[in-house]
Amino acid sequence: MPAPISSVLIIGGSGFLGCHLVDHFYKLTPRPEIHVLDIRPPPALSPNFYSFNPDDISFHKGDITDPDSLRAIFRVTKPDVIVHSASPVHGMGKDIYFKVNVDGTQTIVDVALEQEFWSTIKAVVYTSSASVIYDGSDLKNADETFEFPEVAMDAYNETKVLGEQIVLSANGKGAGLKTCALRPSGLFGPGDRQLVPGMLAVLKTNGTLFQLGDNMNLFDFTYIGNVAHAHVLAAKKLLDSDVSDVAGEAFFITNDAPVYFFTMPRTIWAHKGYVPKFIISMPRGVGMTLAYLSELFSKMRGKEALFTRFRVAFTCANRYFNISKAVKRLGYSPIVGLEEGVIKTLQWLDEEEAAKNEAAKKEN
Repeated sequence: MPAPISSVLIIGGSGFLGCHLVDHFYKLTPRPEIHVLDIRPPPALSPNFYSFNPDDISFHKGDITDPDSLRAIFRVTKPDVIVHSASPVHGMGKDIYFKVNVDGTQTIVDVALEQEFWSTIKAVVYTSSASVIYDGSDLKNADETFEFPEVAMDAYNETKVLGEQIVLSANGKGAGLKTCALRPSGLFGPGDRQLVPGMLAVLKTNGTLFQLGDNMNLFDFTYIGNVAHAHVLAAKKLLDSDVSDVAGEAFFITNDAPVYFFTMPRTIWAHKGYVPKFIISMPRGVGMTLAYLSELFSKMRGKEALFTRFRVAFTCANRYFNISKAVKRLGYSPIVGLEEGVIKTLQWLDEEEAAKNEAAKKEN
Protein backbone atom coordinates (compact mmCIF):
# COMPACT_ATOMS: atom_id res chain seq x y z
CA MET A 1 0.00 0.00 0.00
CA PRO A 2 1.14 3.58 -0.58
CA ALA A 3 2.79 5.02 2.52
CA PRO A 4 3.14 8.76 3.10
CA ILE A 5 6.65 10.11 3.39
CA SER A 6 7.11 11.17 7.00
CA SER A 7 10.66 12.50 6.79
CA VAL A 8 12.95 13.08 3.82
CA LEU A 9 16.66 13.91 3.96
CA ILE A 10 17.84 15.69 0.82
CA ILE A 11 21.61 15.38 0.53
CA GLY A 12 22.85 18.27 -1.58
CA GLY A 13 19.63 20.15 -0.86
CA SER A 14 21.29 23.56 -1.12
CA GLY A 15 22.29 23.05 -4.75
CA PHE A 16 20.59 23.75 -8.06
CA LEU A 17 18.54 20.56 -8.16
CA GLY A 18 18.44 20.30 -4.37
CA CYS A 19 16.42 23.49 -3.90
CA HIS A 20 13.84 22.25 -6.41
CA LEU A 21 13.71 18.89 -4.62
CA VAL A 22 12.91 20.73 -1.39
CA ASP A 23 10.22 22.70 -3.22
CA HIS A 24 8.53 19.61 -4.67
CA PHE A 25 8.60 17.57 -1.46
CA TYR A 26 7.22 20.65 0.31
CA LYS A 27 4.14 20.54 -1.92
CA LEU A 28 3.20 17.01 -0.81
CA THR A 29 0.08 16.41 1.24
CA PRO A 30 0.61 15.48 4.00
CA ARG A 31 3.85 17.42 4.04
CA PRO A 32 6.84 15.42 5.30
CA GLU A 33 9.54 16.76 7.56
CA ILE A 34 12.15 18.09 5.15
CA HIS A 35 15.81 18.02 6.09
CA VAL A 36 18.73 19.28 4.02
CA LEU A 37 22.27 17.96 4.41
CA ASP A 38 24.88 20.10 2.70
CA ILE A 39 28.17 21.88 3.29
CA ARG A 40 26.39 25.24 3.23
CA PRO A 41 22.82 26.45 3.93
CA PRO A 42 20.41 26.97 1.04
CA PRO A 43 20.76 30.38 -0.64
CA ALA A 44 18.12 33.09 -0.40
CA LEU A 45 15.46 32.08 -2.91
CA SER A 46 12.86 34.10 -4.77
CA PRO A 47 9.23 33.32 -3.84
CA ASN A 48 8.44 33.81 -7.53
CA PHE A 49 10.15 30.51 -8.32
CA TYR A 50 10.15 28.54 -5.05
CA SER A 51 7.05 28.02 -2.90
CA PHE A 52 8.51 26.70 0.35
CA ASN A 53 9.04 28.65 3.55
CA PRO A 54 12.73 28.34 4.52
CA ASP A 55 11.71 28.35 8.19
CA ASP A 56 9.99 25.00 7.61
CA ILE A 57 13.19 23.34 6.37
CA SER A 58 15.81 21.93 8.74
CA PHE A 59 19.42 22.40 7.64
CA HIS A 60 22.23 20.09 8.76
CA LYS A 61 25.84 20.77 7.90
CA GLY A 62 27.76 17.56 7.39
CA ASP A 63 30.40 15.60 5.53
CA ILE A 64 29.03 12.68 3.52
CA THR A 65 32.42 10.97 3.59
CA ASP A 66 32.41 10.95 7.42
CA PRO A 67 30.40 8.03 8.87
CA ASP A 68 30.11 9.66 12.29
CA SER A 69 28.75 12.86 10.77
CA LEU A 70 26.14 10.87 8.85
CA ARG A 71 25.15 8.77 11.85
CA ALA A 72 24.54 11.88 13.94
CA ILE A 73 22.38 13.43 11.21
CA PHE A 74 20.44 10.21 10.54
CA ARG A 75 19.66 9.92 14.26
CA VAL A 76 18.27 13.44 14.40
CA THR A 77 16.36 13.43 11.11
CA LYS A 78 15.06 9.83 11.15
CA PRO A 79 14.38 9.87 7.40
CA ASP A 80 12.34 7.14 5.78
CA VAL A 81 13.64 8.42 2.42
CA ILE A 82 17.10 9.72 1.53
CA VAL A 83 17.51 11.60 -1.74
CA HIS A 84 21.18 11.81 -2.68
CA SER A 85 21.62 14.64 -5.18
CA ALA A 86 25.00 15.96 -4.03
CA SER A 87 27.60 16.13 -6.79
CA PRO A 88 30.29 18.55 -7.94
CA VAL A 89 29.50 20.34 -11.18
CA HIS A 90 31.30 19.70 -14.47
CA GLY A 91 34.79 21.13 -14.89
CA MET A 92 36.30 20.21 -11.53
CA GLY A 93 39.19 17.93 -10.64
CA LYS A 94 39.09 14.13 -10.60
CA ASP A 95 39.81 13.92 -6.86
CA ILE A 96 36.72 15.87 -5.84
CA TYR A 97 34.51 13.74 -8.11
CA PHE A 98 35.77 10.53 -6.53
CA LYS A 99 35.48 11.95 -3.02
CA VAL A 100 31.84 13.01 -3.41
CA ASN A 101 30.37 10.74 -6.07
CA VAL A 102 32.10 7.52 -5.01
CA ASP A 103 33.44 7.75 -1.46
CA GLY A 104 30.53 9.89 -0.27
CA THR A 105 27.91 7.70 -1.92
CA GLN A 106 29.50 4.54 -0.50
CA THR A 107 29.53 6.04 2.99
CA ILE A 108 25.87 7.10 2.74
CA VAL A 109 24.84 3.60 1.71
CA ASP A 110 27.04 1.87 4.29
CA VAL A 111 25.66 3.93 7.17
CA ALA A 112 22.07 3.65 5.94
CA LEU A 113 22.48 -0.15 5.99
CA GLU A 114 23.70 -0.25 9.59
CA GLN A 115 21.29 -2.13 11.82
CA GLU A 116 20.64 0.97 13.91
CA PHE A 117 18.78 2.54 10.96
CA TRP A 118 16.86 -0.49 9.69
CA SER A 119 13.64 0.68 11.31
CA THR A 120 13.80 4.21 9.87
CA ILE A 121 15.57 4.41 6.50
CA LYS A 122 13.44 2.58 3.95
CA ALA A 123 14.55 4.03 0.62
CA VAL A 124 17.35 5.85 -1.20
CA VAL A 125 16.82 7.76 -4.46
CA TYR A 126 20.07 8.59 -6.24
CA THR A 127 20.54 11.38 -8.77
CA SER A 128 22.63 9.83 -11.51
CA SER A 129 23.10 11.26 -15.01
CA ALA A 130 22.06 10.40 -18.54
CA SER A 131 25.76 10.66 -19.38
CA VAL A 132 26.54 7.37 -17.62
CA ILE A 133 25.99 5.46 -20.88
CA TYR A 134 27.70 8.03 -23.08
CA ASP A 135 30.91 7.03 -24.88
CA GLY A 136 31.09 9.85 -27.41
CA SER A 137 28.95 8.13 -30.03
CA ASP A 138 25.34 8.86 -30.92
CA LEU A 139 22.60 7.92 -28.48
CA LYS A 140 19.32 7.78 -30.37
CA ASN A 141 16.24 7.01 -28.29
CA ALA A 142 18.55 5.26 -25.83
CA ASP A 143 16.93 3.36 -22.99
CA GLU A 144 18.04 1.61 -19.82
CA THR A 145 19.15 -1.53 -21.69
CA PHE A 146 22.21 0.39 -22.97
CA GLU A 147 25.34 -0.66 -21.10
CA PHE A 148 27.95 1.54 -19.44
CA PRO A 149 30.96 2.25 -21.69
CA GLU A 150 34.18 0.36 -20.99
CA VAL A 151 36.00 3.67 -20.65
CA ALA A 152 34.15 6.74 -19.40
CA MET A 153 34.48 10.03 -21.28
CA ASP A 154 35.63 11.94 -18.21
CA ALA A 155 35.95 11.74 -14.42
CA TYR A 156 32.47 13.10 -13.82
CA ASN A 157 30.80 10.36 -15.87
CA GLU A 158 33.12 7.68 -14.50
CA THR A 159 32.20 8.53 -10.91
CA LYS A 160 28.48 8.88 -11.63
CA VAL A 161 28.55 5.33 -13.00
CA LEU A 162 30.28 4.10 -9.85
CA GLY A 163 27.87 6.02 -7.62
CA GLU A 164 24.86 4.56 -9.39
CA GLN A 165 26.27 1.04 -9.10
CA ILE A 166 26.85 1.52 -5.37
CA VAL A 167 23.28 2.63 -4.77
CA LEU A 168 21.58 0.01 -6.93
CA SER A 169 23.71 -2.82 -5.53
CA ALA A 170 22.45 -1.89 -2.05
CA ASN A 171 18.86 -2.62 -3.04
CA GLY A 172 17.32 -5.33 -0.89
CA LYS A 173 20.13 -5.34 1.66
CA GLY A 174 19.81 -4.72 5.39
CA ALA A 175 16.15 -4.88 6.35
CA GLY A 176 15.11 -4.62 2.71
CA LEU A 177 16.36 -1.18 1.74
CA LYS A 178 14.85 -0.03 -1.55
CA THR A 179 16.94 2.02 -3.95
CA CYS A 180 16.67 3.47 -7.44
CA ALA A 181 18.58 5.90 -9.65
CA LEU A 182 17.34 8.68 -11.92
CA ARG A 183 19.29 9.76 -14.99
CA PRO A 184 18.36 13.30 -16.04
CA SER A 185 19.75 14.96 -19.17
CA GLY A 186 20.72 18.59 -19.81
CA LEU A 187 19.29 20.30 -16.73
CA PHE A 188 18.19 23.93 -16.84
CA GLY A 189 15.78 26.17 -14.94
CA PRO A 190 15.73 28.73 -12.11
CA GLY A 191 18.96 28.36 -10.17
CA ASP A 192 20.94 27.27 -13.24
CA ARG A 193 24.39 28.83 -13.20
CA GLN A 194 25.91 26.76 -15.99
CA LEU A 195 23.86 25.78 -19.02
CA VAL A 196 21.68 28.83 -19.78
CA PRO A 197 24.13 31.40 -18.33
CA GLY A 198 26.81 29.80 -20.51
CA MET A 199 24.63 30.20 -23.57
CA LEU A 200 23.93 33.82 -22.66
CA ALA A 201 27.64 34.46 -22.14
CA VAL A 202 28.16 33.67 -25.81
CA LEU A 203 26.14 36.79 -26.62
CA LYS A 204 28.69 38.93 -24.79
CA THR A 205 31.65 37.37 -26.61
CA ASN A 206 30.07 37.59 -30.07
CA GLY A 207 30.19 33.82 -30.38
CA THR A 208 26.65 33.41 -31.67
CA LEU A 209 27.79 33.09 -35.27
CA PHE A 210 29.88 29.98 -34.57
CA GLN A 211 28.58 26.44 -34.47
CA LEU A 212 30.28 23.12 -33.76
CA GLY A 213 29.10 20.49 -36.21
CA ASP A 214 26.13 20.64 -38.59
CA ASN A 215 23.38 20.98 -35.94
CA MET A 216 21.56 17.91 -37.20
CA ASN A 217 21.99 16.18 -33.83
CA LEU A 218 19.04 15.92 -31.46
CA PHE A 219 19.58 16.60 -27.76
CA ASP A 220 17.43 16.21 -24.64
CA PHE A 221 17.31 19.30 -22.43
CA THR A 222 15.29 18.87 -19.24
CA TYR A 223 13.57 21.45 -17.06
CA ILE A 224 14.77 21.17 -13.47
CA GLY A 225 11.27 21.07 -11.98
CA ASN A 226 10.48 17.97 -14.02
CA VAL A 227 13.54 16.23 -12.58
CA ALA A 228 12.52 17.15 -9.03
CA HIS A 229 9.00 15.89 -9.76
CA ALA A 230 10.44 12.56 -10.90
CA HIS A 231 12.40 12.20 -7.64
CA VAL A 232 9.22 12.66 -5.61
CA LEU A 233 7.43 10.05 -7.72
CA ALA A 234 10.33 7.63 -7.26
CA ALA A 235 10.41 8.12 -3.49
CA LYS A 236 6.67 7.47 -3.24
CA LYS A 237 6.91 4.34 -5.39
CA LEU A 238 9.75 2.93 -3.29
CA LEU A 239 7.63 3.28 -0.15
CA ASP A 240 4.62 1.64 -1.80
CA SER A 241 4.50 -2.01 -0.77
CA ASP A 242 2.34 -2.80 -3.82
CA VAL A 243 5.03 -1.60 -6.25
CA SER A 244 7.83 -4.03 -7.12
CA ASP A 245 9.21 -2.73 -10.43
CA VAL A 246 11.01 0.43 -9.25
CA ALA A 247 13.44 -0.79 -6.58
CA GLY A 248 16.86 -1.65 -7.95
CA GLU A 249 16.19 0.15 -11.23
CA ALA A 250 17.52 3.16 -13.15
CA PHE A 251 15.32 5.58 -15.10
CA PHE A 252 16.05 8.20 -17.74
CA ILE A 253 14.29 11.50 -17.07
CA THR A 254 13.87 14.13 -19.79
CA ASN A 255 11.32 16.60 -21.16
CA ASP A 256 10.62 13.98 -23.85
CA ALA A 257 11.08 16.75 -26.42
CA PRO A 258 14.52 16.51 -28.07
CA VAL A 259 15.62 19.48 -30.18
CA TYR A 260 18.55 20.13 -32.48
CA PHE A 261 21.38 21.11 -30.15
CA PHE A 262 21.90 24.71 -31.26
CA THR A 263 18.14 25.32 -31.33
CA MET A 264 18.29 25.71 -27.56
CA PRO A 265 20.81 28.57 -27.38
CA ARG A 266 19.22 30.27 -30.39
CA THR A 267 15.84 30.12 -28.69
CA ILE A 268 17.38 31.73 -25.61
CA TRP A 269 19.11 34.40 -27.70
CA ALA A 270 15.86 35.10 -29.56
CA HIS A 271 14.12 35.76 -26.24
CA LYS A 272 16.85 38.33 -25.65
CA GLY A 273 16.14 39.92 -29.02
CA TYR A 274 19.07 38.49 -30.95
CA VAL A 275 18.92 36.32 -34.07
CA PRO A 276 22.24 35.53 -35.86
CA LYS A 277 22.29 36.81 -39.45
CA PHE A 278 24.52 33.96 -40.60
CA ILE A 279 26.26 30.89 -39.14
CA ILE A 280 29.89 29.77 -39.39
CA SER A 281 30.14 26.01 -38.84
CA MET A 282 33.28 24.34 -37.48
CA PRO A 283 33.50 20.67 -38.51
CA ARG A 284 33.52 18.19 -35.65
CA GLY A 285 36.99 16.93 -36.59
CA VAL A 286 38.50 20.40 -36.35
CA GLY A 287 36.84 20.90 -32.98
CA MET A 288 38.24 17.62 -31.67
CA THR A 289 41.77 18.58 -32.76
CA LEU A 290 41.56 21.97 -31.06
CA ALA A 291 40.10 20.36 -27.94
CA TYR A 292 42.97 17.86 -27.82
CA LEU A 293 45.46 20.72 -27.94
CA SER A 294 43.51 22.50 -25.21
CA GLU A 295 43.72 19.41 -23.00
CA LEU A 296 47.48 19.10 -23.57
CA PHE A 297 48.09 22.75 -22.79
CA SER A 298 45.94 22.61 -19.66
CA LYS A 299 47.70 19.45 -18.47
CA MET A 300 51.07 21.17 -18.86
CA ARG A 301 49.78 24.02 -16.71
CA GLY A 302 48.32 21.63 -14.13
CA LYS A 303 44.78 22.86 -14.70
CA GLU A 304 41.48 21.31 -15.77
CA ALA A 305 40.73 21.97 -19.44
CA LEU A 306 37.49 23.79 -20.19
CA PHE A 307 37.41 23.06 -23.94
CA THR A 308 37.67 19.27 -24.12
CA ARG A 309 37.09 16.46 -26.59
CA PHE A 310 34.21 15.37 -24.39
CA ARG A 311 32.53 18.75 -24.79
CA VAL A 312 33.00 18.69 -28.56
CA ALA A 313 31.65 15.16 -28.84
CA PHE A 314 28.83 16.05 -26.45
CA THR A 315 27.86 19.09 -28.54
CA CYS A 316 27.95 17.25 -31.87
CA ALA A 317 26.36 13.92 -30.92
CA ASN A 318 22.76 12.82 -30.99
CA ARG A 319 21.84 12.39 -27.34
CA TYR A 320 18.20 11.74 -26.68
CA PHE A 321 16.57 9.13 -24.51
CA ASN A 322 13.52 6.91 -24.27
CA ILE A 323 11.63 7.62 -21.03
CA SER A 324 8.96 4.93 -21.48
CA LYS A 325 10.19 3.07 -18.41
CA ALA A 326 9.81 6.15 -16.20
CA VAL A 327 6.39 6.85 -17.69
CA LYS A 328 5.13 3.32 -17.07
CA ARG A 329 6.71 2.55 -13.71
CA LEU A 330 7.00 5.95 -12.02
CA GLY A 331 3.95 7.55 -13.61
CA TYR A 332 6.25 10.32 -14.82
CA SER A 333 5.45 12.91 -17.44
CA PRO A 334 6.95 16.39 -17.82
CA ILE A 335 4.93 19.06 -16.03
CA VAL A 336 6.74 22.03 -17.61
CA GLY A 337 7.49 22.23 -21.34
CA LEU A 338 10.75 23.43 -22.87
CA GLU A 339 9.48 26.84 -23.98
CA GLU A 340 7.86 27.56 -20.62
CA GLY A 341 11.02 26.34 -18.91
CA VAL A 342 13.19 28.71 -20.95
CA ILE A 343 10.93 31.64 -20.08
CA LYS A 344 11.00 30.79 -16.36
CA THR A 345 14.78 30.49 -16.43
CA LEU A 346 15.28 33.83 -18.16
CA GLN A 347 12.85 35.50 -15.77
CA TRP A 348 14.83 34.13 -12.84
CA LEU A 349 18.11 35.32 -14.33
CA ASP A 350 16.64 38.79 -14.95
CA GLU A 351 15.49 38.93 -11.34
CA GLU A 352 18.93 37.86 -10.12
CA GLU A 353 20.61 40.52 -12.25
CA ALA A 354 18.23 43.21 -11.00
CA ALA A 355 18.90 42.22 -7.39
CA LYS A 356 22.67 42.42 -7.96
CA ASN A 357 22.37 45.84 -9.57
CA GLU A 358 20.23 47.09 -6.70
CA ALA A 359 22.74 45.80 -4.16
CA ALA A 360 25.57 47.50 -6.06
CA LYS A 361 23.70 50.82 -6.01
CA LYS A 362 23.27 50.61 -2.25
CA GLU A 363 26.98 49.94 -1.78
CA ASN A 364 27.83 53.01 -3.81
